[in-house]
Amino acid sequence: MNLNEKKPVKRPLIFYYLIVFVVLILLNILVVPAMRERSILETTYSDFLDSIENKEVKEVELEDSVIYYTVEKDGEIVICKTGRIADINLVDRLNESGAEFAQEIPTQQSPLISFLVSWLMPIAIFIVLGQWLSKKMMKGMGGTGAMAFGKSNAKIYVKSSTGIKFSDVAGEDEAKELLKEIVDYLHNPQLYREIGASLPKGALLVGPPGTGKTLLAKAVAGEANVPFFSISGSEFVEMFVGMGAAKVRDLFKQANEKAPCIVFIDEIDTIGKKRDGQISGNDEREQTLNQLLTEMDGFDSSKGVVILAATNRPDSLDPALLRPGRFDRRIPVELPDLQGREEILKVHAKKIKIADNVNFHEIAKAASGASGAELANIVNEAALRAVRDGRKFATQMDLEESIEVVIAGYQKKSRVLSNKEKLIVSYHEIGHALVAAKQTESAPVHKITIIPRTSGALGYTMQVEEKEHFLMTKEEMENKIATLTGGRAAEEIVFQSITTGASNDIEQATKLARGMITQYGMSDEFDMVAMETVSNQYLGGDSSLACSFETQTKVDKKVVELVKKQHEKAKQILQDNIGKLHELAKYLYDHETITGEEFMEILNRKEEPLSLEKKEE
Repeated sequence: MNLNEKKPVKRPLIFYYLIVFVVLILLNILVVPAMRERSILETTYSDFLDSIENKEVKEVELEDSVIYYTVEKDGEIVICKTGRIADINLVDRLNESGAEFAQEIPTQQSPLISFLVSWLMPIAIFIVLGQWLSKKMMKGMGGTGAMAFGKSNAKIYVKSSTGIKFSDVAGEDEAKELLKEIVDYLHNPQLYREIGASLPKGALLVGPPGTGKTLLAKAVAGEANVPFFSISGSEFVEMFVGMGAAKVRDLFKQANEKAPCIVFIDEIDTIGKKRDGQISGNDEREQTLNQLLTEMDGFDSSKGVVILAATNRPDSLDPALLRPGRFDRRIPVELPDLQGREEILKVHAKKIKIADNVNFHEIAKAASGASGAELANIVNEAALRAVRDGRKFATQMDLEESIEVVIAGYQKKSRVLSNKEKLIVSYHEIGHALVAAKQTESAPVHKITIIPRTSGALGYTMQVEEKEHFLMTKEEMENKIATLTGGRAAEEIVFQSITTGASNDIEQATKLARGMITQYGMSDEFDMVAMETVSNQYLGGDSSLACSFETQTKVDKKVVELVKKQHEKAKQILQDNIGKLHELAKYLYDHETITGEEFMEILNRKEEPLSLEKKEE
């Protein structure tokens, strides 16, 4: 693709109608007067006076510098024009000759020409413009005629031209196992027919963004070596009612003609949302969904047509779409675990030059919660960093730094903190780390830095779990809240003042405390009663309280009590380890970054009675 190639600019329809309007105005201003002037006979002023004397002037139009008048010659009316000369008796002479004064003398042109200019020319221009715009619209929709409105614009990857196999997809072993059965059926349908088994009509891939749902669908087509139709749900939505349903019919018609094949509909929630029964002026989406349901019932799965669909919002889909016989399988494509992240990193690392001693296990641990797309971005950022630093391959340090780039953004070297701000941030981050280290069941500190980042963070403390676990106890969650409040607690103890730097900590601590009370049943007063419902779990989770106003007030009080209790615990931990707080803050102030090993080494050695406050004074 030529990067310098300029794409044509798509202009709105009103733009072309404005052009026609301007052209018509120009015709009336320029063309019509020009035709009029060509039909007028120019005479001298003496000829004009002679015509008055002979009473030949029928009509006259007096302008500032020109006089138009008509005379009859050989039985025809001729329009004449002459220059105007100052003559105070002219009007009287014209009155005496019987001439009529006119506002405007009509041009001497045939009725046919007048009709062509006034009516047929504008109509012809509109017809030509309409045809041109119609062809452009047809071309943009992938067709050349009126029937193209109902044509499906699915992208077709014939056979295995995508070049993607299951070996290119890592970290989703369970999803691959479920999809391999579909591939095996497409390869050996007779084995399944002998026992009476039928091919699943459809499989729904659900999971968070970036986990590889589209990649898995392409891998199925690549492994099965069959045609692969790919289309997004938004491409069925049209301005005209019925066009989306026509596209669905055409898509399934093409699929049946090329069977066995795979049809992949990405973001199916665009057309598959629940039908709420509300009457709408434009029910295009509902008609498209009804047509999709009908087509999925109508086609013969024995031909080998498999429907794959992907969505981030399975809870919003219509129940009729999810019943057996339509989407028979629901395949979760979740965020990868530790082993899955390590495998994904290795797959993407094959695309770049990398050092031999890179420990992907450590990188995978630090990238907890990252999706496949984010891990691919981490590897790419490491390669870019290696190029910036003049290296021919990416190192362990590049990968570790790229994790921080994805989490907190690039280092903002242009932002220079004052000594006082740097001091406050040092104590704030050590407050987090020290509270975490002095509590049991807390993740070890991996890195502490006070280098500002483009995300707006002036510093951060990174904790990395030694082993991956999927449950959190009440004690672990309380410890996490205490760790989040440790930064503000350090500011209060050392400076007897507070800053705005704890805003994100406060937000996370409050969210965690509210979840303990409303979702996880960790409150003695409410026991195992859910006060909150969560929707869109794959898109961050939108929560809404499902209780009375009185209960909401009690929930708010419990949240405040819980956070306050952990805040006091954090302050007590720092008071008990005030010497280490000063010693670690001094080291961080001087070096700007501390690794987990350095932090633990300073924490476990004998205290040095040196206060950073005294040094600054």
